[in-house]
Amino acid sequence: MTDTFDYLIIGSGTAGSVIAGRLSAGQRGTVCVLEAGPRDRNPFIHVPAGVAYTLKNPRINWMYETEPGDCTGGRRIAEARGRTLGGSGSINGHIYNRGHRMDFETWAQRGNRGWSYAEVLPYFKRSENRIGAGDDRYRGRDGPFTITDIDRPNPLSDAFIDGAASLGIPRNPDYNGAVQEGISYAQRSLYRGQRVSPARAFLHPAMKRGNLDVRTDAHVQQILFEGKRTVGVRYLRKGHSHTVRARAEVILSAGAIASPQLLQLSGVGPPQLLRSLGLPLVQALPGVGENLRGHYGVPLIARIRGPGTINEQVRGFRLAREVARYAFTRRGVLAQTPGSVYCFWKSDESLDQGDIQITFMPASSPFSGTSGLDRFPGATIGCWQQRPQSVGYVRARSPDPLEHPEIQPNYLEDPNDRRILVAAMRLGRKIMRSRPFAPFVEREVNPGPGLRSEEELMEFARTTGTTTFHPVGTCRMGPEPQNNTVVDEQLRVHGVERLRVADASIMPTITSANTNAATLMIGEKAADLIQGMQPLPAEDV
Repeated sequence: MTDTFDYLIIGSGTAGSVIAGRLSAGQRGTVCVLEAGPRDRNPFIHVPAGVAYTLKNPRINWMYETEPGDCTGGRRIAEARGRTLGGSGSINGHIYNRGHRMDFETWAQRGNRGWSYAEVLPYFKRSENRIGAGDDRYRGRDGPFTITDIDRPNPLSDAFIDGAASLGIPRNPDYNGAVQEGISYAQRSLYRGQRVSPARAFLHPAMKRGNLDVRTDAHVQQILFEGKRTVGVRYLRKGHSHTVRARAEVILSAGAIASPQLLQLSGVGPPQLLRSLGLPLVQALPGVGENLRGHYGVPLIARIRGPGTINEQVRGFRLAREVARYAFTRRGVLAQTPGSVYCFWKSDESLDQGDIQITFMPASSPFSGTSGLDRFPGATIGCWQQRPQSVGYVRARSPDPLEHPEIQPNYLEDPNDRRILVAAMRLGRKIMRSRPFAPFVEREVNPGPGLRSEEELMEFARTTGTTTFHPVGTCRMGPEPQNNTVVDEQLRVHGVERLRVADASIMPTITSANTNAATLMIGEKAADLIQGMQPLPAEDV
């Protein structure tokens, strides 16, 4: 059976949901969205604290793993990616963090016209419904994606902020405004005690229109070409193969892992890899799957005295009480995002801008939050480098689209990454030992006071660190395919017709932030590019 639509969108994740919603509202034709996972009905998607369960659920999470890394203790590291309506925006930690303005200046300096900070800021603002403080020159108030402040401060988080301030780190009321550097409570995509996912904000409203068809449990196997012209896709649903065609364009929004894999399986990618898999070549693009970058974080854990932590609040009868509280009021521990405080600072005071990120969570886990909470009162200080230089890849293992690709991020391969990460850990320790916070620390559990030298801290980072779930760059944007780029500034795939990529994979460099906010912006800008609309006027700020 063959259906035909004007636009086909592969993936209903953050960018895919935005694009589908905007194309549908624009009434430029019919739109079909193909999502490999189920509908977003799982209750843990919508309960903020349910993120701990979504990260372990293979029904709504692809459950990818990285290849063992030389600089990460030879371990395989879980790389969670969403597999449901809303994609990773339905299973992430709710944090809204755009990144530093220089991130986007760098994109433009690499030859990507239209992607400077002044030019992308209007698209950030268009998607956003900011509830709370913020300069309206930088913040949006009328968009569908609601951003709120933490409405339940706690003494530990307050003390952590005070501790950072005592070290000279400024309090910053809005890290998504004029300046990123500083410390504050986190901004999150939660509203009235529930997750604001891209599907909830953009896709579900559009599904009420007659021009949008969303198909779940539809695993795309191949993008179809006639010569260099993209004509449709083939997908698998309930054991049966289906073909759907596009009159105008196919938009690939499957994410930084699946998008390059699908291009490779469709004959677009490195010729040598395609030959080794027995796949016919449609377009030679050596950059497909290369340039993988991601944030690698290390958790410092303290045993807490005094104020209660989340560890105790979700155990035994207290958990039952919190469940009842959430059910009746949408408040309490279950209505909170895991990370409560965000700090952006410098590994060296001589730097012009920050290069490290510190998070604080009044809870702790033996395995970074994916295997339950510690049995003692605990708090976690997460440390990572904002702009890692280590580069990896994503490569299909076989022609079978159901087989996970080879994912090798090469975390900590670059010596500079290791140096900056240790600096971030030292800063996290300084805040832990600061006068305002130290009274709450019974003892440092990890890495433990006995580890002090750079070599000891680096070894701890190698053996205990993990991804922060921000893979980007595997279909890098740039003007010249000879430089291992995959799409141009219009997000069109080099060398083929009527095919674009729009998701985190197109980022030329990683943002100094969690990546969901920037991916929302990419979806907004992509929707205008697809419809041939004039770009929103640049903001002179």
